[in-house]
This record gives sequence, C-alpha cells and structure tokens, in this order.
Amino acid sequence: MARRSTVQRDPRIAGDPELSAYPDFPDDPDLDRPPARRRSAPRNRWSGGGGRWLVWTGRAVLWALIIVIVVNGVRAPFERITRPNTPTGTVPVAGEGFPSVRGSAFAAQFAEVYLNFDGARLQERESRLAPYLPEGVEAQFGWDGLGRMSAGAVQPYGIEVVDDENAVVTVAYQSENRRQLLSVPIYHDRSAGRFVVAGRPGILPAPKAADLPPKPAPERDRAAEQELRASLEGFFKAYAASDTASLRLYADAGTTLEGFAGAFTFLQLKDLSVPLPAGATRQVTATVSWGVPAKTTTSAEPEPADPGQMGGKLEQAYLLTMVKQGDKWFVKDIRGAYRSVAG
Repeated sequence: MARRSTVQRDPRIAGDPELSAYPDFPDDPDLDRPPARRRSAPRNRWSGGGGRWLVWTGRAVLWALIIVIVVNGVRAPFERITRPNTPTGTVPVAGEGFPSVRGSAFAAQFAEVYLNFDGARLQERESRLAPYLPEGVEAQFGWDGLGRMSAGAVQPYGIEVVDDENAVVTVAYQSENRRQLLSVPIYHDRSAGRFVVAGRPGILPAPKAADLPPKPAPERDRAAEQELRASLEGFFKAYAASDTASLRLYADAGTTLEGFAGAFTFLQLKDLSVPLPAGATRQVTATVSWGVPAKTTTSAEPEPADPGQMGGKLEQAYLLTMVKQGDKWFVKDIRGAYRSVAG
C-alpha cells in the first residue's frame, strides 16, 4: 500500500505561469478565465487594511506636537520682551496673596517712627516718616507738632488681609507703663513689590495679662537636692566665667557648654528643685542669682552715688537635665525653666 506524502505542497502546479501581483493587469494569463475557487484565508491573519489608519493617526499626532513646540518657542521670547520691568526678587507670583511677613515688618518700622515725637525735633520726624507715606500727604501725618511721646518694644502683633493688595497690620508697643496696640493700614504695589501706609493709624488698648492659675507643687526629692547642690554651685560658677577646663568636669560625655564669658558673675544658687520619682536621669529646676557688673567710668573725679553705675543682681530660672554615672552627676543640657510651680 502506498503512503500519502505528508509534505505540504504549494497550491501552484510546477510549470504554471507566475501570477501577477495585480490581478487586473491585462497581461495576466488568467484574466479571461472564470474565477478559480480559492482557499479561504487562514484565520487570525492580518490583511493589512487597518495599517494605513494607524500611520495617518501617528502622523497627525507628530505634526500636532511639532506645532506646539514651535508656537511655545516663538511665544517665550516675545513674552520676555513685552513683560513690564520689575525689580529683581519682587516679581509677583500668581496666587501668592498678600505678603504678610514683609508687610508686618514695614508697618512695625513705621510705628517705631510714628509713635516717637518731640515738639523740638519736627524736621527729624518729618524726614524719618517720609519713606512710609504716599506723596502729597501732610508731613507730620496727623500730629500738630506739640508735645512729646516715646514708645519702644515695637513688635508685629497681627494682620488682617483685606485682599492681595491691602491689609491692616496691628503692632504692639510699650509707652511708659502702658502696653498698647497700633493699627496700621498698608497698601502693597504688586508690580513693584513696595509698600506704603494707606491711611491714618489707630491706637488701641492692648489686652491685659492673663490670669495664671495655680499649679500644685510636685513631691520633691530632698536627698537628691542636697546631693546636687554642691556640684551645681561649682558648675554655675564655671558657667559664668566660661571656664572651659572646669566645665568639662561637669558636662556629660558629648555635651559642650559655653557660658557667659564674664558677662555675669555667680552669686548664689538660691533654690533647687528635684522632683520624684528617682532615677539615673533627672530634670532639675535651679534658681540662680547672677551678679551684674558695675559700669566703669574713665573720670578720676568722685561721682555722686548713681544706682545705674552700681553692680546689681538678677535672678534667673533654669531647667537642667542631669545624668548620674557612678556616684557623680553630670550636666547633659541646660535651658530656660518652665512656668513657676506656685503660679
């Protein structure tokens, strides 16, 4: 029995003429023949009909990208040329809003000048006010030129932003024994990055000091206080003088302590509070009395007693972190103390 060959053969028979790539071409020998029965195309074979659509879509996207790049490249230098000139560092940023920090500083400087006047120094105040005021306003800005006033401790207290160009800054100040507020309306020129006082200020009373509620005193470790007192007295003496060699003996490993370099002298460790519970690391509150050096004079003539020329003392409170190693205590940190335990 003869076996059928399993090798697939080309459907064309050897010796047949080569088929034209263009079936309607007149030289095709099969042009006048009836259409032959063809095998159906294999499934999943891409006929290539959708390729042209993808090519044209890709070309359209590419051209659109090229047009955007060209337009932006031409527009950028044109905008730089036509943009208004503004000082360096003051170009306004869209959505930035009112510059509250700089506006508050401007108002505080103005208040320092505005709140200090003397009828004998009119021209001085007038010239100092000029940089804050708009052109054409009264030079003394509401003061009649009589009397005298002095103010200090001027600090920004708050700000009410009206819009991107206008705000009212409140400034706190001290005049004699009174703490008061000054309300200053200001305008911000966004294009130039400059400020100006936009109207008359208004003096207001400052809030009174808050009532401090009493705080119960913690239970104290009297034994630790006695143990630490001698060591801390030596530490504060070295701290006042910035005695580097002595400070190393009191400082914990890795801690560097600077001190006052003689600006104050140590007088007394007035109080020492070490709260319970006990431990190798303790938070210690110390009240120290510092000596304020007397003012020296170059004159050899004796002067009448002047309290301002005499040495004084000043009490300060500190919070120290103490670490015990063996039988010795070392200072790991020193900073200002928390509120008074007694209120």
